[in-house]
Amino acid sequence: MVTLNRFLTTLNRFLWGLPMILLLSAVHLFLTWKTGFIQKKLPLAIRLSLAPESGSEGDISPFGALSTALASTLGTGNIIGVGTAVALGGPGAVFWCWITGVFGIATTYGEALIAVRYRIRASDGRMLGGAMYALEYGLHRRIPALLFALCGVLASFGIGCAVQISAISAVLPLPPLAVGAVAGFLTCLVIFGGISSVSRVCQKLVPFMAAFYLLGCLYLLWHHRLFLLPALRLILESAFAPRSVSGGLAGSGILLAARYGIARGLFTNEAGMGSAPIAAAAARCSDPVRQALVASTATFWDTVVICLITGLVIVSSLLATDPSTLFSGAPLSGEALTLRAFTAIPVLGRPLLLFSIITFAYATILGWSYYGERCLEYMVRFRRRTEKQEFFLYRFFWILTLVFAPVLKLSLVFSLADTLNALMALPNLLALILLSDVIARDTHAFFRKEKL
Repeated sequence: MVTLNRFLTTLNRFLWGLPMILLLSAVHLFLTWKTGFIQKKLPLAIRLSLAPESGSEGDISPFGALSTALASTLGTGNIIGVGTAVALGGPGAVFWCWITGVFGIATTYGEALIAVRYRIRASDGRMLGGAMYALEYGLHRRIPALLFALCGVLASFGIGCAVQISAISAVLPLPPLAVGAVAGFLTCLVIFGGISSVSRVCQKLVPFMAAFYLLGCLYLLWHHRLFLLPALRLILESAFAPRSVSGGLAGSGILLAARYGIARGLFTNEAGMGSAPIAAAAARCSDPVRQALVASTATFWDTVVICLITGLVIVSSLLATDPSTLFSGAPLSGEALTLRAFTAIPVLGRPLLLFSIITFAYATILGWSYYGERCLEYMVRFRRRTEKQEFFLYRFFWILTLVFAPVLKLSLVFSLADTLNALMALPNLLALILLSDVIARDTHAFFRKEKL
C-alpha cells in the first residue's frame, strides 16, 4: 500500500504538474478565441439561468442543472483551497486564480454545449449526456468514452464522497462514525430520488449556503475596508513581480504565484474535467447553446466571484491584523489562513466558517453522486438486463463509503482520486479540441439566429 501510494503521489505530481496546467490553460484560451470571447455574453447567461424553460426536452430546469453543477464545484477548495494558494504562492496567486476563472468560462461553455448536443434519450425518457456521449456520438471514439466513464465512477467515490465526508468529520468535534452515519442517512434521503430529487435539494441549498458564506466575507471586507485597496495592490504587485515582494509567504514571485493560483482555479471550478456537463445534459432547453450559456455561469460564480472574494478576505485580513505574516515567511496552512480571517467576526466567525465547510462539502457529495451514477449508466446501458440493480449497488456503496470513510486512513484514496480526475480530464479535453469547430459553428449560428 505504501509503495502504491508513493507511486500515485509521483504520478499525480506529473499529471497535475506543469503539463496539465499548460494544457488546461491552452484549452481555456483556445476556446475563448473559437467562441469569439463568449465571456462577453455573461449578462445574457445569468438572465437565462433564471428564466424558466418550458415545453423543451429534458428532466430538470436550467437553474436546477446549474445548481447541481455548482453543488459539485462549490467545495472546500473555495474556502480552504484559496488559503492554500496564498500560503504557497503568495497574494499574487489570487489574481492568477481569478484569471483562470475568467478564461475557464469558455471551457465550461464548450463542454456543456457538446454534452447537450450529443445527449440521448434513455428508454424511460430521461436525457443522458456528458463527455462520454460526445466522444462516442460526436467523434465515434468509444474507448476514450469508456475510460472517462470508468474514471468518473471511481473518482466519484474519491473527490465526491470520501474527500468531502473526511473534510466534514475533521471540523466537527464528534465521533467520525457518527458523522458518517448522519451524512449517509441525509444523503440516502436525497439520492434515491434520482436527478429530480438531487436537483430540487441543490436548488434550495446552493443559493442559501453561497449567500451565507458571501455575507460573512462581505462583512470581513467591510470590517477591513481600509486595507482593501492595499490588498488589491499587493495582489497585483505579487502577481507580476519577477521576485517575491512578500517574503517567504509569496514564494519566488511570478512563477509560484502563477503556478499555485492557476492550479487552484483549475481544480476548484472543474472546467475541462468534464463532470459538470453531465448535469447540463439533463436540463430542459430548446438549444444546446442556451444551456451552455447557463452552465458557463457556474465557473463565474465559483472562481471569478467566490474564490476572488475569499482571496481578498484573506489578504486584507492579514494586512489588518498581522502584516508581518506576509513578509516573515512563516509557514501557514490554507486552513489556518482562512480561519484566522474569519475570527474577526465576533462570536459567529468560527461557526460560520464551519457551517460553510460542512454545507459546501455536503452539496459536493450530492452533485457527484449523480455524476458517478450517470457514468455507470453509460458503461452498462447496452446490457440486456435492467440497470436498476447496478444503480442500487452504486447508491448502497456510496452510502457505505460515507459512513466508514471518516474512520479510515484515506491517503491512498485521496491520491487515487487525483489520478482519476486527471484521467477524466484528458479524454474530455480531447473531445473539446476535436469538436471545437462544432462549438464555434453552433455558437455563431445561435447568435445570428437570435440576433443577440
